[in-house]
Amino acid sequence: MAQFQSWLHIFYQRLFPFTDFYRWLAYGEMSKGYFANREWSFTLASDVYIRFQSYKTADELKSEILRLCPVKIDIGAVYNIAPKDKKTVGPSAFRPRERELVFDIDMTDYDDIRTCCSGAEICLKCWDFMTISIKILHRALTEDFGFKHLLWVYSGRRGVHCWVADERARSMSPEARSAVVAYLEVVKGGYHQRGQGDEDPMDERNFHPSLVRAYAVLKKHFAKTILLNMDVLGSREHWMKLLQLVPDHEMRTRLDKEWTDETPDSDSGTTSEERWNRIVGELRGKKGAAFETADRAIIFRYTYPRLDANVSIGLNHLLKAPFCVHPKTGRVCVPIDPTQCDTFNPLTVPTIQSLLDELNAWSAKNNNPSYIEAENYQKTSLEPYVKYFRQGFLDPMASEVRQRMRERVDMSF
Repeated sequence: MAQFQSWLHIFYQRLFPFTDFYRWLAYGEMSKGYFANREWSFTLASDVYIRFQSYKTADELKSEILRLCPVKIDIGAVYNIAPKDKKTVGPSAFRPRERELVFDIDMTDYDDIRTCCSGAEICLKCWDFMTISIKILHRALTEDFGFKHLLWVYSGRRGVHCWVADERARSMSPEARSAVVAYLEVVKGGYHQRGQGDEDPMDERNFHPSLVRAYAVLKKHFAKTILLNMDVLGSREHWMKLLQLVPDHEMRTRLDKEWTDETPDSDSGTTSEERWNRIVGELRGKKGAAFETADRAIIFRYTYPRLDANVSIGLNHLLKAPFCVHPKTGRVCVPIDPTQCDTFNPLTVPTIQSLLDELNAWSAKNNNPSYIEAENYQKTSLEPYVKYFRQGFLDPMASEVRQRMRERVDMSF
């Protein structure tokens, strides 16, 4: 841990983008004290957890982070007063005012269907679940809700975060956030756990246009992610879970027996894809709305994003800051370009050790012991991620902030 702490101090000193964080979280200071009233939280190497910290400037924030050298940095809401002054007022007088609309997708929520890894472990096979989540949620948030400024971030270990930074999103009430989550949370608790009398979201009469667009993505990924990579019909342990979603007891029992009795030399289909085609074929041959939509419901159940609703709804909830270093993996929590999420590989994300090695190698190659802080990231593999953070996220948002400020000035005349 001592070595990691030493690396972390250098990382914060030379690579962490403090100025960019101010540029982001101040939002042009359209509202006085916006950055100063933001909550910061730190987890120290000693497992001490510090909440309700606040800073007026990027330099002040940097100075404190260099002093504490936290192993984790969390960002909270913007409060009505500076969080560091919360003890000067009564509990009821200290209130969260605004916060980005955030989403947290964690790979452990897929453990019931993952066959390659479990817990904190990930591989490229199961990372497809995160890729699917980014595609589905990004489209829904931008097209259905009209949000423009979304930042997707790798959590550093086993998931992804999304920050929706539009002014309209930041000012949403918990009730409005809950409504957004309810709209997106199609398979909460699993499709098969719908209550009696609940409408079937897969029924053609209730099939929302947003779900139609989502299904086009999910169907493409189902064959590769679920049938090939997860091989969910390759063993009885896993096919029994899927068969529980088939609305016909006789069919479930019969297929289970056939597949259990199969031998490698059998003429019957033995791959997950062949078995899935068998299921779909039999379902299509039966009458009734439940059979007509069952295969689609299974695809949604296995591939649709699984959200942690509490993270998105509560204004006082914290979320890990981008560009942190995960203490378990050493990987940096880098931004993900949603248009390139198919090619994002979490296993090749820069680590703190690799970045410091790159800095040293650059210095040795250029025989220059001095460093210009603003350019240090350009000497490492962190460069494309910082570049995207600035050009893909901060610049468009700053442009809109300037436009809004001009509009407010014009209205004042």
